[in-house]
Amino acid sequence: MELLTPSIGLVFWATVAFLLLLVLLRKFAWTPILTSVKEREHRITDAVLQAEKARAEMAALSANNERLLNEAREERAIIIKEAKAVGDKLIADAKEKAGVEFNKKVADASREIENQKMAALTEVKNYAGKMALEIAEKVLKKEFSDPQKQQSYAAELVDDLKLN
Repeated sequence: MELLTPSIGLVFWATVAFLLLLVLLRKFAWTPILTSVKEREHRITDAVLQAEKARAEMAALSANNERLLNEAREERAIIIKEAKAVGDKLIADAKEKAGVEFNKKVADASREIENQKMAALTEVKNYAGKMALEIAEKVLKKEFSDPQKQQSYAAELVDDLKLN
Protein backbone atom coordinates (compact mmCIF):
# COMPACT_ATOMS: atom_id res chain seq x y z
CA MET A 1 0.00 0.00 0.00
CA GLU A 2 2.89 2.16 0.18
CA LEU A 3 2.71 2.78 -3.53
CA LEU A 4 -0.81 3.89 -3.27
CA THR A 5 -0.16 6.35 -0.53
CA PRO A 6 3.21 7.91 -1.11
CA SER A 7 5.14 9.49 1.67
CA ILE A 8 5.73 13.19 1.85
CA GLY A 9 9.44 12.82 1.30
CA LEU A 10 8.91 10.86 -1.88
CA VAL A 11 6.48 13.46 -3.19
CA PHE A 12 8.89 16.26 -2.23
CA TRP A 13 11.89 14.65 -3.94
CA ALA A 14 9.83 13.66 -6.97
CA THR A 15 8.60 17.27 -7.25
CA VAL A 16 12.17 18.62 -6.87
CA ALA A 17 13.43 16.17 -9.49
CA PHE A 18 10.56 17.11 -11.83
CA LEU A 19 11.18 20.83 -11.39
CA LEU A 20 14.90 20.33 -11.87
CA LEU A 21 14.16 18.32 -15.02
CA LEU A 22 11.81 21.08 -16.24
CA VAL A 23 14.48 23.75 -15.65
CA LEU A 24 17.13 21.68 -17.42
CA LEU A 25 14.83 20.84 -20.30
CA ARG A 26 13.78 24.47 -20.66
CA LYS A 27 17.37 25.70 -20.63
CA PHE A 28 18.93 23.05 -22.84
CA ALA A 29 16.08 21.69 -24.99
CA TRP A 30 12.95 23.83 -25.24
CA THR A 31 14.62 27.18 -25.81
CA PRO A 32 16.81 25.94 -28.69
CA ILE A 33 13.91 23.92 -30.09
CA LEU A 34 11.53 26.89 -29.90
CA THR A 35 14.20 29.19 -31.34
CA SER A 36 14.83 26.88 -34.27
CA VAL A 37 11.07 26.46 -34.83
CA LYS A 38 10.62 30.27 -34.85
CA GLU A 39 13.58 30.66 -37.25
CA ARG A 40 12.14 27.99 -39.50
CA GLU A 41 8.71 29.67 -39.40
CA HIS A 42 10.35 33.00 -40.25
CA ARG A 43 12.29 31.41 -43.18
CA ILE A 44 9.12 29.76 -44.50
CA THR A 45 7.24 33.07 -44.28
CA ASP A 46 10.08 34.84 -46.13
CA ALA A 47 10.16 32.11 -48.78
CA VAL A 48 6.40 32.38 -49.29
CA LEU A 49 6.68 36.17 -49.59
CA GLN A 50 9.55 35.86 -52.06
CA ALA A 51 7.60 33.26 -54.06
CA GLU A 52 4.59 35.61 -54.19
CA LYS A 53 6.87 38.46 -55.26
CA ALA A 54 8.50 36.27 -57.94
CA ARG A 55 5.06 35.13 -59.14
CA ALA A 56 3.94 38.76 -59.43
CA GLU A 57 7.14 39.67 -61.30
CA MET A 58 6.69 36.70 -63.64
CA ALA A 59 3.09 37.76 -64.33
CA ALA A 60 4.27 41.31 -65.07
CA LEU A 61 7.07 40.02 -67.32
CA SER A 62 4.67 37.70 -69.10
CA ALA A 63 2.22 40.54 -69.71
CA ASN A 64 5.08 42.77 -70.88
CA ASN A 65 6.38 40.03 -73.21
CA GLU A 66 2.89 39.51 -74.64
CA ARG A 67 2.53 43.25 -75.21
CA LEU A 68 5.93 43.43 -76.92
CA LEU A 69 5.06 40.40 -79.04
CA ASN A 70 1.79 42.01 -80.15
CA GLU A 71 3.60 45.25 -80.97
CA ALA A 72 6.17 43.31 -83.00
CA ARG A 73 3.38 41.52 -84.88
CA GLU A 74 1.69 44.83 -85.65
CA GLU A 75 4.97 46.37 -86.82
CA ARG A 76 5.65 43.31 -88.98
CA ALA A 77 2.18 43.59 -90.54
CA ILE A 78 2.73 47.30 -91.23
CA ILE A 79 6.17 46.67 -92.75
CA ILE A 80 4.80 43.86 -94.93
CA LYS A 81 1.91 46.06 -96.05
CA GLU A 82 4.26 48.95 -96.89
CA ALA A 83 6.67 46.62 -98.71
CA LYS A 84 3.80 45.17 -100.73
CA ALA A 85 2.57 48.67 -101.61
CA VAL A 86 6.07 49.71 -102.68
CA GLY A 87 6.48 46.51 -104.68
CA ASP A 88 3.11 47.00 -106.39
CA LYS A 89 4.02 50.61 -107.16
CA LEU A 90 7.39 49.55 -108.59
CA ILE A 91 5.71 46.90 -110.72
CA ALA A 92 3.10 49.37 -111.94
CA ASP A 93 5.79 51.95 -112.72
CA ALA A 94 7.88 49.35 -114.54
CA LYS A 95 4.85 48.22 -116.55
CA GLU A 96 3.98 51.80 -117.41
CA LYS A 97 7.56 52.57 -118.38
CA ALA A 98 7.74 49.39 -120.46
CA GLY A 99 4.44 50.31 -122.15
CA VAL A 100 5.67 53.80 -122.95
CA GLU A 101 8.97 52.40 -124.24
CA PHE A 102 7.11 49.78 -126.29
CA ASN A 103 4.81 52.40 -127.81
CA LYS A 104 7.78 54.64 -128.56
CA LYS A 105 9.67 51.79 -130.27
CA VAL A 106 6.55 50.79 -132.22
CA ALA A 107 6.06 54.41 -133.34
CA ASP A 108 9.74 54.70 -134.26
CA ALA A 109 9.56 51.42 -136.16
CA SER A 110 6.36 52.54 -137.94
CA ARG A 111 8.00 55.83 -138.93
CA GLU A 112 11.08 54.01 -140.14
CA ILE A 113 8.95 51.55 -142.11
CA GLU A 114 6.98 54.43 -143.63
CA ASN A 115 10.20 56.26 -144.49
CA GLN A 116 11.68 53.12 -146.05
CA LYS A 117 8.41 52.53 -147.92
CA MET A 118 8.37 56.08 -149.25
CA ALA A 119 12.03 55.85 -150.23
CA ALA A 120 11.40 52.53 -152.00
CA LEU A 121 8.32 53.91 -153.79
CA THR A 122 10.24 56.99 -154.84
CA GLU A 123 13.07 54.84 -156.07
CA VAL A 124 10.68 52.54 -157.95
CA LYS A 125 8.87 55.53 -159.46
CA ASN A 126 12.14 57.11 -160.49
CA TYR A 127 13.35 53.84 -161.94
CA ALA A 128 10.03 53.22 -163.70
CA GLY A 129 10.01 56.77 -165.06
CA LYS A 130 13.58 56.44 -166.22
CA MET A 131 12.80 53.10 -167.88
CA ALA A 132 9.66 54.53 -169.47
CA LEU A 133 11.62 57.46 -170.82
CA GLU A 134 14.32 55.21 -172.22
CA ILE A 135 11.73 52.96 -173.85
CA ALA A 136 9.79 55.94 -175.18
CA GLU A 137 12.95 57.50 -176.51
CA LYS A 138 13.92 54.31 -178.29
CA VAL A 139 10.41 53.80 -179.67
CA LEU A 140 10.12 57.40 -180.81
CA LYS A 141 13.54 57.41 -182.41
CA LYS A 142 12.72 54.32 -184.33
CA GLU A 143 9.15 55.23 -185.27
CA PHE A 144 9.63 58.89 -185.98
CA SER A 145 12.72 59.09 -187.95
CA ASP A 146 10.75 61.51 -190.07
CA PRO A 147 10.48 65.06 -188.54
CA GLN A 148 6.95 65.49 -189.92
CA LYS A 149 5.70 62.47 -187.94
CA GLN A 150 7.37 63.79 -184.77
CA GLN A 151 5.58 67.15 -185.02
CA SER A 152 2.18 65.58 -185.62
CA TYR A 153 2.67 63.20 -182.69
CA ALA A 154 3.74 66.10 -180.40
CA ALA A 155 0.60 68.04 -181.37
CA GLU A 156 -1.52 65.02 -180.63
CA LEU A 157 0.07 64.67 -177.15
CA VAL A 158 -0.57 68.33 -176.39
CA ASP A 159 -4.26 67.88 -177.36
CA ASP A 160 -4.50 64.81 -175.05
CA LEU A 161 -3.00 66.79 -172.16
CA LYS A 162 -5.58 69.57 -172.55
CA LEU A 163 -8.39 67.01 -172.50
CA ASN A 164 -7.24 65.25 -169.36
